[in-house]
Amino acid sequence: MALGGNPIFNGKSFRGATQAPPVPQAPYGHAPYGQAPYGQAPYGQQPFGQPGYGQQPYGQAPYGQQGYAQQPMTDEQLQQMYNQPAAGPADTGRMTFDDVIVKTAACLGFVVLGAAVTLTVGLGLASLLMIVGALGGFVLALVNTFKKQPSPALILAYAGLEGLFLGGLTRILDTQYPGVGLQAVIGTLSVFAVTLVLFKSGKVRATPKAMRFFMIALVGYALFSVVNLVLMMTGVTQEPFGLRSGIVGVVIGVLAIGLAAFSLVMDFTSIEAGVRSGAPQRFSWTAAFGLTVTLVWLYVEIIRLLAILRGDD
Repeated sequence: MALGGNPIFNGKSFRGATQAPPVPQAPYGHAPYGQAPYGQAPYGQQPFGQPGYGQQPYGQAPYGQQGYAQQPMTDEQLQQMYNQPAAGPADTGRMTFDDVIVKTAACLGFVVLGAAVTLTVGLGLASLLMIVGALGGFVLALVNTFKKQPSPALILAYAGLEGLFLGGLTRILDTQYPGVGLQAVIGTLSVFAVTLVLFKSGKVRATPKAMRFFMIALVGYALFSVVNLVLMMTGVTQEPFGLRSGIVGVVIGVLAIGLAAFSLVMDFTSIEAGVRSGAPQRFSWTAAFGLTVTLVWLYVEIIRLLAILRGDD
């Protein structure tokens, strides 16, 4: 799959360090630009192996000075240099899996903090904060998606707003169907863990064929969701979840959870490709943002499916 299969990674310099441009080659028989012809030293420099005017040969100290020349290294010094570990990705400023884990944990921490606010205030204020979080999170999601360079402040602000939305949604649904909030958290973590294990084992991959199916299904789901929202706002349907009620709601919910799980696979694929290609360390925030968006989507779909199943009882 091409790097950046997840729409969040599109349009960003996520391929990491770029290679230096090739050095122009001089025609045959001519020296490269800035170099003297073969066998001749550049102007003002002595030929190789000959000291310049007033300079001592290599390995000899100037007249009247002791110990000024470079001394040869001992076998112990050479062995010590050889035994030193090579510079890793973190030392060279490249993205690592540890960076992604730490920054994703920071984003999820802000989600939890935002959710804690709406879970502890009154129900009326929680509903208002939920609307603020939903609208603000949607705007910042678009900003972070189309922003070329990741902004940690905007990404963490998005996570906090989404926490307000999730906390308010959980507060409302858990009041009607006690226990669905905890069940949704467990379900989200379970789907994430299973998807990660399957991806690491190589049993699930974002192949081009799977990508085409995902995009078709995602467009269809988005169109259905828009139509359903319009019908609910205009009062055409009086059901709490609109057309997503009964068996139709269960089927659509399962499909949506499957799409969110495959979106996790796309996230894992993009992160793996970014680490392998030596992406700059700052793009670990982009990876964390992508995972946070997918996990928020997954949680919403799971808690909605649980509420639909509880409502049919």
